[in-house]
Amino acid sequence: MLLERIDSPYDVKQLTLPELPQLAEEIRRFLIEKLSATGGHLAPNLGVVELTLALHYRYNSPSDKLIFDVGHQAYVHKMLTGRQNRFDTLRQKDGLCGFVKRSESEHDVWEAGHSSTSLSAAMGMALARDQQGGSNQVIAIIGDGALTGGMALEALNHIGHEKRRLMVVLNDNEMSIAPNVGAIHNYLGKIRSEKIYRKAKDELDWLLRKVPAIGGKLARTADRVKDSLKTLVAPEGVLFEEFGLKYFGPVDGHDVGKLIEAFKQADSVDGPVLVHVLTTKGKGYSPAEADSHKWHGVTGSYKIESGQVVKPVGPPMYTEVFGNALIELAEQDMRIVAITPAMPGGSGLLKFAERFPDRMFDVGIAEQHAATMSAAMAMEGSKPIFAVYSTFLQRAYDQVVHDICRQNLNVVFAIDRAGFVGADGETHQGVYDMAFLRHIPNMVLMMPKNENELRNMLKTAVDYEGGPIAVRYPRVAGTGAAFDDEMTPIEIGSWETVKEGDYAAVLAIGPMVQVAEEAAELLKREGMNVRVINARFVKPLDEKMLLSLAKEHLPLLVVEEGSVQGGLGSAILEFYALNGIQPASIQLAGVPDLFVEHATIKEQRADSGLTAEAIAKRLVALPGRQRLKAT
Repeated sequence: MLLERIDSPYDVKQLTLPELPQLAEEIRRFLIEKLSATGGHLAPNLGVVELTLALHYRYNSPSDKLIFDVGHQAYVHKMLTGRQNRFDTLRQKDGLCGFVKRSESEHDVWEAGHSSTSLSAAMGMALARDQQGGSNQVIAIIGDGALTGGMALEALNHIGHEKRRLMVVLNDNEMSIAPNVGAIHNYLGKIRSEKIYRKAKDELDWLLRKVPAIGGKLARTADRVKDSLKTLVAPEGVLFEEFGLKYFGPVDGHDVGKLIEAFKQADSVDGPVLVHVLTTKGKGYSPAEADSHKWHGVTGSYKIESGQVVKPVGPPMYTEVFGNALIELAEQDMRIVAITPAMPGGSGLLKFAERFPDRMFDVGIAEQHAATMSAAMAMEGSKPIFAVYSTFLQRAYDQVVHDICRQNLNVVFAIDRAGFVGADGETHQGVYDMAFLRHIPNMVLMMPKNENELRNMLKTAVDYEGGPIAVRYPRVAGTGAAFDDEMTPIEIGSWETVKEGDYAAVLAIGPMVQVAEEAAELLKREGMNVRVINARFVKPLDEKMLLSLAKEHLPLLVVEEGSVQGGLGSAILEFYALNGIQPASIQLAGVPDLFVEHATIKEQRADSGLTAEAIAKRLVALPGRQRLKAT
């Protein structure tokens, strides 16, 4: 077994070129086996085995900087840099991170859970290298899907202007999480299919190699002939060369020898280069090759032989409930359109796309564009539903403020993965959107306590004509709540009491309502009746209920699966302060001021004190008036 001999990139370099394909197969078997137990990003990593091997064979990490865009496709990199023995802990609490993580290894030089950042990072590292007189190579590995992100195009523009020595490796597998869309995707598709040009180029290369010593004027003439052929016959590389990058490719991304040779050629260029690599997502595992969307990120275990993913039995996920409810509403309201930034599956919109293909818009990895496009569609009378993960909405913050809220447009935000996200960890936690949305004028922000309330909130949002409105929901299965016969709008800003009590009051939101009810049951056994309030609107608040709670002199505990700073609890404190009201006592329970690392959602809640037991203890310790015993 060659893999047993690999503990560092140095060990990779000791192998012969003919041994590298064997190592690639061993790596694939290792990944398929290990991820069958832990889950993880299987298809992306199977697709970059040879590419990662070639990079470590050719370059000297960590002095040469390997910058992985997004970072979830760096499992092979982790294996080659001394972390094979930790893969049993992948994405588990205190275990190996599913993304590149600088604290894990000196070979992890850049962290990213969001796409399209690698080119800017490479430009920064190249500039710093040159300023300090270094000579190392800087290499950004970016996918064709990530190239549609505006930040990547901004970086390409600057890279071409500066002309610094760096390499962009374009990993072109025609996929991001879902099939890629857009003009750049179509352009790359033409490059993939231009067999006439590639044959002519290969023949010209063969002819020029037959000339004993090409130099001086003859060499320059040969280069001009090749460039003219490129422009005349095919679109190959013209776009990138117009950006100022020397183009090499396309190269078979599963042929280690051709990859290494392409890198050697690229290294001879004194300036920025782009090596276009063609790969197959899920390579070597037939289920993943057949459905790379399904196998992009596997959340649970699977059976290796059949490819059957083991799914827990229980209520549907909130995402599925959202998708089905949106179809119901769209049947009744022709204004409804769905917009997603490259996440039709993850956002529960695949069925919607099948039912309403002309009302579904996947804009690619382009959250800023999606937000502003939604604004314009709303301005012209459509009812856009912008379905986006909480963590990715951060990328469109300016557009939310400037283009949507400032103009008070009727855009509906369907914010998925709100709260803890589990194994994806700190780069994907959806715990900040309440804080960064609630202070924007004109915004309405709500979260349901169960899946039935989600349906009614979606109806509320679609019917609302007063401006932007957001409904956020978590990455968990529902509670099993029965659905109302018909979706019914909820009064904007209204809270509800779900459990009566006069010992203290818990103001909870989303999944924390159920946790608060469990805490109340624990205390009821001790003779203490706790009131539980579903504080479902973060903005506007139910001011009438807040005033009533203050008059009753009930001690209050606000519980939220979101950042304590700026969240629901902060909003309630601000209300009391601005109105000169002093409640009996008020404390906040939420996500502390730190980035929450990968673990299960249950573990993340426990670490943040958001369990029924922890909340019960907080309630018992609340200062305030004398407690009343339950009768």
